[in-house]
Amino acid sequence: MPLDPIELTVFANLFASVAEEMGVTLGRAAYSPNIKERRDFSCAVFDAEGRMAAQAAHIPVHLGAMPHSVRVARERHSFGPGDLVIFNDPYLGGTHLPDVTMVSPVFTPIDGAEVLLGFLATRAHQSDIGGMTAGSMPVSTELYQEGLIIPPLKLLEAGRPNQSLLELIYRNVRTPRERAGDFAAQMAAHRTGEDRLREIAVRYGPAKVVEAFDAVMAYTEAATRMALRAVPAGTYEFEDRLDDDGVSDEPVVIRVAVTIADGELTADFTGSAPERLGSINAVLAVTQSATYYVVRCLTGDEVPVNDGCFRPVRVVAPEGSVLNPRPPRAVVAGNVETSQRVTDVLFGALAKALPGRIPAASYGTMSNLTIGGEDPYRGRPFAYYETIAGGMGAGPLADGLSAVHAHMTNTLNTPVEALEFTYPFRVAEYSIRPDSGGAGTHSGGDGVRRVYDFLCPGSVTLLTDRRRYPPFGLLGGAPGATGRNVIEQRGGDAETLPGKITRRVAAGDRLTIETPGGGGWGAA
Repeated sequence: MPLDPIELTVFANLFASVAEEMGVTLGRAAYSPNIKERRDFSCAVFDAEGRMAAQAAHIPVHLGAMPHSVRVARERHSFGPGDLVIFNDPYLGGTHLPDVTMVSPVFTPIDGAEVLLGFLATRAHQSDIGGMTAGSMPVSTELYQEGLIIPPLKLLEAGRPNQSLLELIYRNVRTPRERAGDFAAQMAAHRTGEDRLREIAVRYGPAKVVEAFDAVMAYTEAATRMALRAVPAGTYEFEDRLDDDGVSDEPVVIRVAVTIADGELTADFTGSAPERLGSINAVLAVTQSATYYVVRCLTGDEVPVNDGCFRPVRVVAPEGSVLNPRPPRAVVAGNVETSQRVTDVLFGALAKALPGRIPAASYGTMSNLTIGGEDPYRGRPFAYYETIAGGMGAGPLADGLSAVHAHMTNTLNTPVEALEFTYPFRVAEYSIRPDSGGAGTHSGGDGVRRVYDFLCPGSVTLLTDRRRYPPFGLLGGAPGATGRNVIEQRGGDAETLPGKITRRVAAGDRLTIETPGGGGWGAA
């Protein structure tokens, strides 16, 4: 018989709790500050058919793309108890190479036999996975420059680790000790998830769990369709742009036509820029992930996140475009920067349908910073990665929040104390950037100012945007301020840097990053 509302709520929360506890294990056991402190990882639970049944409240750009990862893993491998597949190929279910995905099955005993109950997936951003620059977030022109490409391979088989594969990976990264710790933390998260899902099956019975998987997804699908039916039917268009692709100064146009009818949404990105030489290309899974996130924002927090969210949504992105590139196009910035602009244009289009509900553009860039080199104090290489917060767009009810991560990123910052304990540089200033939010009836949130002093030579890579084109306001609200990157050489003048660049730094140099503010909402 169908699940009643109480059972539906109980199972939805049980499944989500599995993913949340996996995240707790991963965060606590990880070695790198990027995972331990910033929590740049995601965890999800899937049924035996590879449909996402639950996710933790982690990184939106990861989670909407993970169903593709599980589908590829199931297509490439047969799974038995104790197996685990690892990969990061963006063209085979990944997002960009630093995001390493693991997929494992969960079996439960039925009548003396082990029967497949579902799958677990984790994705964690590794602070280095090889490639042309420390931190593996380069201003690249092809995928091969961005790091070690790992196709879907079995890292564990019947619980036994593939030591040769691990040695190959560790030999191709700058910080093998850190990678070993983070990989072990990911595998521990899978063991936690397996234990918890099996406990649910023991308590309620495997058949009930399978029934609950279907019921929770069906409920979410119905709720998503209901939310879309509340949007006036029609086609709504919007376009915005990225500053450049890091190779040329030509802006990168992102264009969408959102059609809503009969409880379904089609996001057609035809007319967006063709694939580019620089690394701002976003694989289709990332474009889909950003679209799912925006639709998810229409349904409310009380609706579970699972495969049901995706069923009423269709994404059209022509092959060979910047939102559906062909290998081996560079994609490392597409995951972090282009996904933000996809979110912006989708909200911009929906603002025409729901002018009293949609907020102005948030800061629109993850302001990615990687720093690497040889740590003279510890006698080994280091690689640091951070996304830096900005201002949230104002909405119809309130001002935008200041100094937060918004939309496709959902991480924390690396606390200054943890950063200075781990790396050979110091944070001289970390503050809110006043008056960077756009004015309006409600003002956009302010960005931040973060200043780094280098204690040793190294290299710095910036993948940032909204340095030329500001976050837009809505209904008469002013745009937010653009961001700015400045380097001061010891004893020299300040130099404004491009949004996307790699350069050497010396001991005594200072880097200042000022992030954009959010757009204002309504005429002031």
